[in-house]
Amino acid sequence: MGLELKSLRVAYGEALVELGRQNENIVVLEADLGKSTMSCLFQQAFPGRYFEMGIAEQNMASVAAGLSLTGKIPFISTFAVFVSGRAYDQIRQSIAIPNLNVNICGSSSGLSDFGDGATHQAVEDAAIMRAIPNMTVLVPADAVETRRMVFAMAGFPGPCYLRVNRSDLPVLTEDEPFIVGKMNVLRSGGDAAIFANGVMVSKALRAAELLEIDGISAKVINASTIKPMDPDQVSGLVNGVKAVVTAEEHSIVGGLGAAVSQALQGGACPPVAYVGIQDRFGMSARNYDELLEHCGLTERAIADAVKKGMGA
Repeated sequence: MGLELKSLRVAYGEALVELGRQNENIVVLEADLGKSTMSCLFQQAFPGRYFEMGIAEQNMASVAAGLSLTGKIPFISTFAVFVSGRAYDQIRQSIAIPNLNVNICGSSSGLSDFGDGATHQAVEDAAIMRAIPNMTVLVPADAVETRRMVFAMAGFPGPCYLRVNRSDLPVLTEDEPFIVGKMNVLRSGGDAAIFANGVMVSKALRAAELLEIDGISAKVINASTIKPMDPDQVSGLVNGVKAVVTAEEHSIVGGLGAAVSQALQGGACPPVAYVGIQDRFGMSARNYDELLEHCGLTERAIADAVKKGMGA
C-alpha cells in the first residue's frame, strides 16, 4: 500500500506530553516499562507528575484511583497482558465501580511482542476489559488515531482502556477529533462489510483489494471502539450486504467479533464470520508477520471469509 509507518507507542508518549502542557492535572504512572510504553517521554518533560511504581501493577491501579479522587487525571501504562491480568481486581473494585476517570494503556498488545511468547502476549485483554461495567475499550488502527484517542480519553467520563500495538503500523486515519463509539468507513462497498481494528485494519483494506479483483465490493470499517458500540450504527453499516466479517488481533471470544454479533442480534443480516485468534495462546516467533500468518491473521484469511460468507 506504500503508506508511512509510525509507532503507536511513540504517539502515546508524545500525546501525554502535549496533554501535560495543556493541563497540569494530567499525571502518569508506570510499572517499570516506561522505555517500552514510551511514557518515559512524559517523565522527561514533567518528572514531578510522573510516578514510577515498579513491578507493582496492582498498587499502580490503586494509586491512580486515589489520584483521580483528588482531581487528577491519571494515565497508567504497562504491557497489556499485565495490566489486564495482574491489576484486574484493583481496576474493577477501585476504578470501575466508582466510575473514575483513570485511563489505562495496555501496551505491546496482541501478538506484537512476538519474541517473548504466550506469557507476554495479551490475546484476551479486550474481552476482560469489555466485560467490566463502566469501562470504555479503544483499539487504534495507527499512530494518528492513538494520539487522538489519548486526548479524547482525558476528557471522557469514567475509565478507558487503550490497546496499543508494539509495532509501527501504516498511517490510515485522518488527524481529526476522536469521537468515542463512532465507526469510520475507510473503503466503500456494497457486497460485504468488514469490521476491523488495530493491525487488522490495514489487512482488511488489502483484503478488499483482493476481493475487487474477483468482482466483490467490500466495505471496510475501522471499528476502533469495541465498547460502547451502537447497534443502530452497526445495523446501518451492514444494511444490504451479503457477508459480514470481523477481523481482530485478539481471541475470537469476547472481542470485536462478539461485540458486532451482539450489536446485530435480532436483526436481519448475514451470519458474522470471525477472523481472529482461535481460542488459544500465542507463541514465540522470529518476527511479527510470521506469527500473524501462523495464527491466520492475514488479508487472504479475511478475503476467504468474505467469499465463504457470500457462498462464492
